[in-house]
Order: sequence, then structure tokens, then C-alpha cells
Amino acid sequence: MPELPDVEVYVETVAEVAGGQVLTRLAILNPFFLRTVDPPPAAFAGRRLRATRRIGKRVVLEFDDELFAVLHLMIAGRLRWLVPPKKAPARIALAAFEFARGALVVTEAGSKRRASLHLVRGADAVAAFDPGGIELQQVTLDQFRQRLTAENHTLKRALTDPRSFAGIGNAYSDEILFRARLSPLALTGNLTPDEVARLFAACRAVLDEWTVRLREQAGAALPENVTAFRPEMAVHGKFGRPCPVCGSPVQRIVYAENETNYCARCQTGGRVLADRSLSRLLHASWPKSIDELG
Repeated sequence: MPELPDVEVYVETVAEVAGGQVLTRLAILNPFFLRTVDPPPAAFAGRRLRATRRIGKRVVLEFDDELFAVLHLMIAGRLRWLVPPKKAPARIALAAFEFARGALVVTEAGSKRRASLHLVRGADAVAAFDPGGIELQQVTLDQFRQRLTAENHTLKRALTDPRSFAGIGNAYSDEILFRARLSPLALTGNLTPDEVARLFAACRAVLDEWTVRLREQAGAALPENVTAFRPEMAVHGKFGRPCPVCGSPVQRIVYAENETNYCARCQTGGRVLADRSLSRLLHASWPKSIDELG
């Protein structure tokens, strides 16, 4: 799923390539993508794209007359800018915002259609899509601490809760926790002041660094190959590969459709965290420490 750095670069680039242009047509290419009925897509024709912004992981396009398109790309949704004569890929295209100079096309790979488009009127309607997560670059350490410890959850759950923090998902939470040298299963209520400060600094640094990196990689074009698994990442998606700091094999916890990656030696004092499925299967044979895996 595109997270804060990816969505931030999407928003910036859409503003560059389409900002100020008049929309000639909003074509809905998959009926399941559009989740609202009023205003209709035809109401956007002839309206100028006034601004783009991000709400958490959502992309918001603001047009004349307080008309807004709110996009949630979910896991496999992506944005493409196609200049004629290029056409939208029929099999995976969901919608096309057509301008005189090109088209902003929303695509979604795979058979599941999870991405969504809401067309709404007015700032209040847009605000309803904000789950309330704070922007890490806009708060102080004290504000971060208050939000982090408002409920006692694991760090992984707390960081990825959109009601607590904006734009952080499975991938960047792994990278943040590795940078902060904290266990994904540590409870927010048990952190020391030093650990809270480390986590706050790691959140800001990781999100900033990746936004800059993705912006540089994209250049003037919309980002391509948007993925949660990048070779430059330290632990996310690196199960079994050496930790870039200590060389120990990266571990993982698998649950539902996601997995948490971490370094046992750097983050959990050498303890291998129980995997729900494998630990049940192996019982007493489940390794308790990273040294037992050697």
C-alpha cells in the first residue's frame, strides 16, 4: 500500500503536471471504483484543478466550485500520467481524469478491487475522510508522547493506526522501529522517556528520508514501481537476509495478509518473537533467541 512518502510524492507531482488545468472529462472505467453518486462525474467537467493535498494515505484533488475527488489507492492502486497518444490500460484502469495535456489515470493490479474514489462537495465533506491521525512533522515530542500513550497498544499497532498517526503503514513502521531499536511488540505504556524520544526522532527521520529519496527517483514524472518492498529498506521484506547493522538474519511475524520484519539482535535483545502460525506448529522447538537459529 502506498504510504506517506509515496502519497506525498504523488500529490506533489500531480500538482506539477496537472495543476491549474481544466478537466475536460472524468471517465469512470470501473463502476466499483466510484463509491458516491452526488456530485456525478459529469459535474467535474470544465472545472480547473485548483490544488492537491494528502489526508493520511488519501490523495485529494480540489476543483473549482468546491468539488473534490478523494482517492484511496489501498494496496494495489497506482497513479499514472499519460500523454496522448498513450491510452489507459483497459484491464487495470479504474478512472481517468482527462486534461488537455494528458490524463491522470488510476489503475489497480490484481483481481481484488479495493481502491476507491469519492466525489464530494465542500470542505466539510472532505474533512470527514480524516481519521484523525497526527502528522509527525507538525507536532512536538510532547504531543507525540500524548498520542502514543493515549492507549496501551503494541508499537506496531500504534504506529499503523490511522486514528493515531497519519500515513504510516506496514512497511515504514518496520523501518521506523528498526531505526529506533525497539521491538514491534513493545507496549506503548511501558516505554521510557528516552525510548519515546528515539521513536519520535525515528518516525520523522525515516519518513523525511524516504520522501526525499522517492522524490529524487521520480524526478518530474509520477513515481513508477511504487512498492512496499524496496532494496534500500533495512528490514521490511528482508526476512532471512542479514541485518545491515549486525548481520543477523532478519526475522518476521506473519499475520493475515501482512508481516512484520525486525532484527532480533538490534530490537528485541536477541529474542525471537513468536510467529502465530509457526510457533504453534513447532511448539517446544520454536527458537527462543537469535543464537539458537545459528
